[in-house]
Amino acid sequence: MGRLLAVAAAAALFLVSYRAQADERQVLDSLHFQNGTVGLGSNLARLALTPNFQYLDPADAKRFLVEVWRNPPSSAEGTLGAIVPANVDMLGGEGWIIVISYDDSGHVSDDDANSIDYAELLKDMQDATRAENDERKQRGFDTITVVGWAEPPRYDPAAHKMYWAKDIIFGSHAEHTLNYNIRILGRRGVLVLNAVAAMHQLPAVRSETQNVLAAVNFSEGHRYTDYLPGKDKAAAYGVAGLIVGATAAKAGFFKVIWVGLLAFKKVIIAGFIALGGLMKKLLGKGSTTETETA
Repeated sequence: MGRLLAVAAAAALFLVSYRAQADERQVLDSLHFQNGTVGLGSNLARLALTPNFQYLDPADAKRFLVEVWRNPPSSAEGTLGAIVPANVDMLGGEGWIIVISYDDSGHVSDDDANSIDYAELLKDMQDATRAENDERKQRGFDTITVVGWAEPPRYDPAAHKMYWAKDIIFGSHAEHTLNYNIRILGRRGVLVLNAVAAMHQLPAVRSETQNVLAAVNFSEGHRYTDYLPGKDKAAAYGVAGLIVGATAAKAGFFKVIWVGLLAFKKVIIAGFIALGGLMKKLLGKGSTTETETA
């Protein structure tokens, strides 16, 4: 009798999983994957895709994150859409995605880009993360371990673009999480591109980084060089703050993007809860906020 119950339970679980996958496939097939050049926001930026990638607008990106990868609706709030690799089964273990958003906290000065000690910055992040793990547990989040750089930070001063990646462990999960970040600096803010992938996908993500960097550019009037000192708003942090995660420095916490990997049936975080002490340390080095143009 016990064996029959076990078989029946397994069959029911298989049926539920099969139906869920069928529903996810139906949603995926209904999405409009765009090719070529597309606009982001209200003429904020343009995305010139290579044949290796396709674009989902904000509505379809939300449907993908929520209905296909089964994340909470908050995972897609404020996105400008998403970039997905072409010719990859997004329901399989090799599916990954780049979620695009815009942080309007102000013009980020790159004056500190050449003076950052990235090894020291990594150690500061590791120490600050450990110090705040008790608070994370109290708030119901997994603890976070920053293992190290999966890709050391690199900044292009001519294009005002940068990227880096961190190797992260959430709680006691055996699977490491890849936190791959691309930032495009602009006149009044920063384009934020976060790759959602597992650590074993680092080679695939790394190989396409330069193509993605080249594909995304601010439109005229929103470029880094269009900044008007004394009129446009200046961010309260520099390049180091971008790496730590200062996309919501004023509020004292990070904008957290919840994303899921279907292959592992779990929810992971691309980004952190505030490293409050470290942010105060960075902001205390002194940057000013100017008035914003109307």
